[in-house]
Amino acid sequence: MGTPEFAVPSLRVLLDKGENVVCVVTQPDRPKGRGRKVLPPPVKEFALKAAIPVLQPEYIRGDDFHAELRKFAPDIIALTAYGNILPGNIINLPPLGTINVHGSLLPKYRGAAPVQWALINGETETGITIMQMDEGIDTGDILLQDRIAVAPTDTAGTLSVKLAALGGTALGKTLDLLRRDKLKPVKQDEKQASFAPLLKKEDGLVDWSQSAMKISCLMRGLDPWPATYTTLSGRRLRLFSPEVVDKHSCQKNFSEPGIVCRADRHGLLVTTGHDGCLLIKEVQPEGSRRMDVHAYISGRPIQPGTILGP
Repeated sequence: MGTPEFAVPSLRVLLDKGENVVCVVTQPDRPKGRGRKVLPPPVKEFALKAAIPVLQPEYIRGDDFHAELRKFAPDIIALTAYGNILPGNIINLPPLGTINVHGSLLPKYRGAAPVQWALINGETETGITIMQMDEGIDTGDILLQDRIAVAPTDTAGTLSVKLAALGGTALGKTLDLLRRDKLKPVKQDEKQASFAPLLKKEDGLVDWSQSAMKISCLMRGLDPWPATYTTLSGRRLRLFSPEVVDKHSCQKNFSEPGIVCRADRHGLLVTTGHDGCLLIKEVQPEGSRRMDVHAYISGRPIQPGTILGP
């Protein structure tokens, strides 16, 4: 069970290992992009190429879907970023239960956006947890964990790719250990639990009074979606590729946060509340594509002293 690109490596590993994948369950095809063209989920595309039956229920809590899934008689369900909360009758359907590939080191960052929130909060390490699912939100017993360092330049996009690959490898390892009865489930420590709720577009509004590092972490965590943004002359400007620079790089006469010190081929250098300035190397103006700052200011120069934000 899985839906986005993040789940594809998990399915690929199962097939590469020669597992008998009896079916794939994924979300229904949805409209995407500016043209709102109806497109299949990445997991469906991969499954169909491998000639695996695909189920796309609109409603997973009804008896109809439970009966349809039961016909496949699965020994185990492996779930990676499916996008729906499973009811107990699905979780407990297979004899070996349902295991979940989660993109954090549980119990930290339970929820729908663990990769993004790890970056937003400035984590230097994250990882994959394989857990035995129960009816809570990522509360099941831990079966296996693999760790990975967070690079200073990682975004939610780049880190997701790394974790997806790690998740596939960890899933394969978990199945091997389960067969040999070598895994001991470990209860999660509720005192260490934290949550990673879904992000909204409004979460991307930059507060320039915050520290340069905090804004940088937010930019990386929200790249590529929903993206951080500010306003320039009343129009929204999305911001990407930040670099924290020493405060001495900013002109001393610009002491308030959110002021452009300079705009050149290196990027936009903007004052923040404290702990340095922020060099922003890529932007996306309203109705246009993402581009480097040099390309943007070639058509629309930004003068030193320009104020960003409301």
